Amino acid sequence: MEQEILNKFAEQEKKLDAIYVSVEKTRKYFLWTMIISIATVVLPILGLIIMIPWMLKIVSSAYGGLL
Repeated sequence: MEQEILNKFAEQEKKLDAIYVSVEKTRKYFLWTMIISIATVVLPILGLIIMIPWMLKIVSSAYGGLL
């Protein structure tokens, strides 16, 4: 009886280890998905913050005499 309980504990420990490995892989997947999602949103916004004043300066200098 006691050996049977110990065997079940050993089986549960193996299954818990497998679950832990799976959860860690999933956590890393979500982490990288979040990093890539943030990068695809934040980097274009930063680019626009830098480019819009530069483009306005060029357009205003090009049409400065006409306006």
